[in-house]
Amino acid sequence: MRVERGRVRAWSACFFLLSSTLSNGITEVGGSHQSIPPSVVKLWASAFGGEMKSISAKYSGSQLLQKKYKEFDRAVRVEEIDGLRLVKRLAENMEEMFHKKAQAMKRLVVAAEEAHLQHEENPDLQYEYFNAVLINEVDEEGNNVELGGEFILQPDDHFNNLSVNLSLSVVQVPTNMYNKDSAIVNGVYWSEALNKVFVDNFERDPSLTWQYFGSAKGFFRQYPGIKWKPDEHGVIAFDCRNRKWYIQAATSPKDVVILVDVSGSMKGLRLTIARQTVSSILDTLGDDDFFNIIAYNEELHYVEPCLNGTLVQADVANKDHFREHLDKLFAQGIGMLDIALSEAFNLLSEFNETGRGSECSQAIMLVTDGAVDTYDAIFAKFNWPDRKVRIFPYLIGRESAFAENLKWMACANKGYFTQISTLADVQENVMEYLHVLSRPKVIDREHDTVWTEAYIDSTLDDGQGPVLMTTVAMPVFSTKNETRNHGILLGVVGTDVPVSELLKTIPKYKLGIHGYAFAITNNGYILTHPDLRPLYGDGKKRRKPNYSSVDLSEVEWEDKDDTLRNAMVNRKTGTFSMEVKKSIDKGRRVLVLHNDYYYTDIQGTPFSLGVALSRGHGKFFFTGNVTVEEGLHDLEHPDVALADEWTYCITDEHPEHRYLTQIEAIKRYLTGHEPQLQCDKELVQEVLFDAVVTAPLEAYWTSLVLNKSENSDKGVEIAYLGTRTGLSRINLFVVPDKLTSQDFLTAEDKEGVFNADHFPLWYKRAAEQVPGTFVYSLPFNTGSENKSVVRASTAIQLLDERKSPIAAAVGIQMKLDFFQRKFWTASRQCAALDGKCSISCDDENIKCYLIDNNGFILVAEDYTLTGTFFGEAEGAVMSKLLQMGSFKRVTLYDYQALCWVYSESSDSGHTLLDPYFAFLSAVKWLLTELVIFLVEFNLYSWWQSDLTVKAQRMGRAMQVPCDTEYPAFVSERTIKENTGNIDCDGCIKSFVIQQIPSSNLFMVVVDNKCDCSMLEPITMDPVEIMYILYEEKRGL
Repeated sequence: MRVERGRVRAWSACFFLLSSTLSNGITEVGGSHQSIPPSVVKLWASAFGGEMKSISAKYSGSQLLQKKYKEFDRAVRVEEIDGLRLVKRLAENMEEMFHKKAQAMKRLVVAAEEAHLQHEENPDLQYEYFNAVLINEVDEEGNNVELGGEFILQPDDHFNNLSVNLSLSVVQVPTNMYNKDSAIVNGVYWSEALNKVFVDNFERDPSLTWQYFGSAKGFFRQYPGIKWKPDEHGVIAFDCRNRKWYIQAATSPKDVVILVDVSGSMKGLRLTIARQTVSSILDTLGDDDFFNIIAYNEELHYVEPCLNGTLVQADVANKDHFREHLDKLFAQGIGMLDIALSEAFNLLSEFNETGRGSECSQAIMLVTDGAVDTYDAIFAKFNWPDRKVRIFPYLIGRESAFAENLKWMACANKGYFTQISTLADVQENVMEYLHVLSRPKVIDREHDTVWTEAYIDSTLDDGQGPVLMTTVAMPVFSTKNETRNHGILLGVVGTDVPVSELLKTIPKYKLGIHGYAFAITNNGYILTHPDLRPLYGDGKKRRKPNYSSVDLSEVEWEDKDDTLRNAMVNRKTGTFSMEVKKSIDKGRRVLVLHNDYYYTDIQGTPFSLGVALSRGHGKFFFTGNVTVEEGLHDLEHPDVALADEWTYCITDEHPEHRYLTQIEAIKRYLTGHEPQLQCDKELVQEVLFDAVVTAPLEAYWTSLVLNKSENSDKGVEIAYLGTRTGLSRINLFVVPDKLTSQDFLTAEDKEGVFNADHFPLWYKRAAEQVPGTFVYSLPFNTGSENKSVVRASTAIQLLDERKSPIAAAVGIQMKLDFFQRKFWTASRQCAALDGKCSISCDDENIKCYLIDNNGFILVAEDYTLTGTFFGEAEGAVMSKLLQMGSFKRVTLYDYQALCWVYSESSDSGHTLLDPYFAFLSAVKWLLTELVIFLVEFNLYSWWQSDLTVKAQRMGRAMQVPCDTEYPAFVSERTIKENTGNIDCDGCIKSFVIQQIPSSNLFMVVVDNKCDCSMLEPITMDPVEIMYILYEEKRGL
């Protein structure tokens, strides 16, 4: 069983405990106690099934549509999808798209380096620039404030209707820096030359979003210009230099050991500053870096004892875990730095020999209030003459008595010395080491293009929440002769690439109903995958902790040996197959599929691309042919819609195309009115084919609406269809205001419509149903009103063959009470000649249920049970059904879950990050520095204000990342009927289960005379997987 694979996490585990066992106490009893006639139940099931099949087929038009596709079967060509060829073509498309973004960055690098070369530094330079916070601000007299000025902003739909200026950029300066500092003013002045290139890049590639230059001096130039708003405290926390895109572009991957002095002299404010210094160093580490933290006095104390003797990857989870342990440090004893240095050198050497981590960049960060010696013997033994490990001492406190020793260590080991006296000094001083580590790249002129893992940009919102992005970035160097050998990093340029741009290059119609494409980074983290869930919550979505470091092995968890993940991380091209259990319908249902995976690398990037195709109908594709005139005529019917997130034609590259619907774009493309339009020719042709084949259903549905004798009680509300090309048709049998469920088939119903990475839920479920039968279900949407409808859908096969492609799916939505009335009417029938039935669902001695193939109740005498899992209502019966094989339990895992925890006190790791705790600690130590500390405290709080997840106040509940195990249930198709008896503490409960013909439903009739409530119900509640941590000296 896989728990945590593919990476080392500080809190990862080695064994897991199953937290629950099934104990139902049910014993086998002979059939002599059976009191419910199976023949009667079969009669009821047959009557109900026949009527529902008739209603569903009639109002959906399934038979008509099947007939129409049959008429065209000789005009279509079926072909098996070549998965390897497909993934290579998609990788080439993505490579081309990524290359365009990288070329835009190269143009910015050239312009920036040339502008800096021509600029002469002027310490007295006065220059008014557009400050992102101050633009359009006026003073009390109505005059523009300094560095403000009038800055034209207009809403732009390409930037989600944010007000921007497409001609100019703005400059943001961190709150703790002076807006008119000479270094900043000079940098802003020469970087004005980038405005022209920003605009030119956007004209060349209108799909570009934000472009920017992050200066090594701290300012951030952003295009298009937009007004920045401070937080509620009036501050801007953003500093471009501690963003991943900046750090990755500025430095190479590195192995870092952080040594923290916890001797007695470090008590009080010094230890508080030291903790924050370590936390700031962690902020500068990225997923390609490895680290560990060792506290020392007369002994060594690994901050995480379970991870002594190794380095761990600097992903978000590991860094947060180590931060939680920092506040547990306390100062006492004598500092034995020689022991700590020896351990650090040994640790780096041994880790390097494992072949993991960095091959060229290693560093020791020393956080201390002094050193009594230079320890040259230690350096001579471990680091000289090669000096492969750089030493970066951080002297904590105002005293400088031991500064010379620490400076000597830094200079003798190619490092950098800095002194940190106050909390306000921490951030700026920690950043200095990055400039030193960047020097080799600068001197060697390595303009490497870097790509970040996926992250969320909160400024852009697509209506469903913040947008997932990746960033392409390149470093900018000084090319002046006098600085060339010093390796001066000027900054980093970058641009954001929405993950949705990647999805546009993927032809979903070629991947089949259950197929999908996904991409991962060189660390195995997901860039895009349909099972990635970075957001949570109802209404306004919030980002999850660690959302950017979800590993492929956490969503493709059936691959227990990580064969697929490791091949993709190693940038190989190949294939892989396995059985998968795909949870659908918000995790309540499961589809067991056999997937074939095809993968290759995306050249010029650290990404690898994979494609999953399900076997059977998912491996086949067909093409049909109709004339353009026929197709356009039927495509323009008012009931036709195309998938919003599929790319039939590219409409976002030219402003005049952005207001076109996909149908309008197709029409202009085919009629030659827009020669600049780029469209997927094959997809457009197949859409025309589907429009022609499905067109007769419009007239058919209309005739049903006009026939007053049909559907007189308005039980059927909607008929709908979808095809493999994302085309859909909808017909209402009632006026819109009378619809019981208003969201179905709208953008709000994400699972019910075609999306960029999946087919509608009703389509996917119908495809796995026996051909010619309907799948019925209740929607699980939030709100009880949505449980008052039942939906039925069926798939339309192109051919009468096992491997036939699925051409389309059709369905209806009906009122739940209409559906239930049909059930109760059928359950009153009997075969007795005199009409006197021996048994009826109206009898008090029995209970009748209608459940679906996943065990959810659609009909019960107790209306409140509607939508409930059957095992919760009848645990004893469900347990028996599992024993008999009528249903089977499928165990699923969620490695992106959130669990509620209740904290009696604030989380230790985050008390460090809360400036109020820092303040209280410091004021106890030194009241005389109160005023200074308050200033420092405010600056510190500005920097930390954008932390995603903080421990809540005392006694508050909060959600934290966790791993869970949960069950799903599936009926056994081959078992159509069954009977059983259960011994319930002295009485016998009998039941009969009978499949409803032509459906995924079952009638269950249960003896009500025997009370089995003492037996435990069966629930679908997830159980958190608890891990056993263990300590290991070398490696995990």
